[in-house]
Amino acid sequence: MLKLDKVNVAYGDVQVLWDVSFEVKEKEFVVLVGANGAGKSTALKTICGLLTPLSGTIEVKGQRVDRIPPYKIVGHGIALIPEARRLFCEMTVKENLEMGSLNPAGKAKRKDTMAWIFELFPVLKERQRQLAGTLSGGEQQMVAVARGLMSRPRLLMFDEPSLGLAPLLVQEIFRIAQRIKEEGVTILMVEQNVMHTLTICDRAYVLENGRITMEGRGCDLLKDKHVKEAYLGI
Repeated sequence: MLKLDKVNVAYGDVQVLWDVSFEVKEKEFVVLVGANGAGKSTALKTICGLLTPLSGTIEVKGQRVDRIPPYKIVGHGIALIPEARRLFCEMTVKENLEMGSLNPAGKAKRKDTMAWIFELFPVLKERQRQLAGTLSGGEQQMVAVARGLMSRPRLLMFDEPSLGLAPLLVQEIFRIAQRIKEEGVTILMVEQNVMHTLTICDRAYVLENGRITMEGRGCDLLKDKHVKEAYLGI
């Protein structure tokens, strides 16, 4: 589904990613873990075209996407749930969802997708005419996920979905991510809640100081001594 090969990315003169290579197979749940400033969000922004790599390649289903604009990358079936949600706060929940379906694939199935989303998130059906900015943090995160799904992505990327949420809501967001994967959508998640994500993912990559340093099944990385000491406080 997705393959990065020796991707280097910089902000001006400051290089953030160094020869980053990883892949996500179709219908997998893959997690990218690491400390603050490791380059996790930079990797997602580069995949969806918001940043252009200095070198290296990014392929989606065998087609290079590292030199095309973001709106064309959406056309390849990629959607990003951004950190801090980034909703249109003065628009209703329903209007926010419609904004996620402006690409051809999303428009064609807007009605069916909306019905599916209201099944996934019953509270959003109840609040569809409410302004998004008046929702709770957990409800806003649901809107952000739902808006991403409205484009009918094959690969859905989450950037720190648990940020600022209460523990019970964090569990709900991860449960929803698992259900989306069961519906056939491939998941790539950036997350600092290492224990939770390594427990539920298929595979994971550890990003440290802009470099991939470890990879493996989530359950195996949970047992690794370095991961325990660096990320789990054990």
